Amino acid sequence: MTTKYPALHPIVPRERLDFNLDDKDIPKYWFEGDPFKTRLFDAMSIIFPPGEKFFMTCVRDFRDRIRDPQLLDEIKGFNRQEAQHSMVHNQYNERLRQQGIDVDRLTKWLDDLLFVHYRGHRSREYTLAITCALEHFTSIGAHTLFDKRDIMKKADPRVRAMYAWHAIEEVEHKGVAYDVMIDHAKVGYFKRIGAMLHTSVMFPFTIHYFCHQMLKMDGFSWWERRKMQMKGMWWLLKPSGLLAPLIKHYFPYYRVNFHPWQETEQPGYEQWLAAFSVNRDPVEASELMRAALVR
Repeated sequence: MTTKYPALHPIVPRERLDFNLDDKDIPKYWFEGDPFKTRLFDAMSIIFPPGEKFFMTCVRDFRDRIRDPQLLDEIKGFNRQEAQHSMVHNQYNERLRQQGIDVDRLTKWLDDLLFVHYRGHRSREYTLAITCALEHFTSIGAHTLFDKRDIMKKADPRVRAMYAWHAIEEVEHKGVAYDVMIDHAKVGYFKRIGAMLHTSVMFPFTIHYFCHQMLKMDGFSWWERRKMQMKGMWWLLKPSGLLAPLIKHYFPYYRVNFHPWQETEQPGYEQWLAAFSVNRDPVEASELMRAALVR
């Protein structure tokens, strides 16, 4: 049972937030004017709505086995947060459509992968294990977005704030699907780890496939895309790169007795929460959090 690891943060769905994503002055390449960096994050925005629908569906498969009122309440909060994430990312994805990105084609590709291939050919226990692996990736994202390097300092503050808010809420519900998987779906160690190995290939492949497709839709030639990707991969993988802080937080998932709430260090969480409580402005909260972390 996982009850020995109580949640450290309450799940608080924050609804009707305004990131000013309709502002016309948000640049097309909002991350440092760099097409690769921008489209890499844009790829994640396209992935999130179908991904979160998949998460909610996979948790719902086991709801009738759950009698714990606290976990049932946490599932409600989990669903409300994930639904809100989908709404905001769909709003942002409308910007991509206006730029000529075929969002619907990419979304259909992912829907087919998740709901036709995975849920059509895999057990419900295995798809829940996929969900938990993906939740692990999203929850540890705070370690790369909110450290003293301020790696997104040259990104547009409105889009940066959207990703900050999303990462903060992923921290709050990171144990929900895992508790359902272990305590109620009774997924064993080898199935859990097999799903993580599967996800560790599928998730980055999907992001880079979407990024490549968007750069192609932007009109960049094959050679221009190769140059961008070679430069971008160094930015991602170098010792001080985007992914470096994630490494030590990724591998604990392979421990036999792992639980998400063993991870107590969540950079930026308390600072964002304090800043958000002032005016409930997610853009302001993101900027105040950054100022508190890098000083």
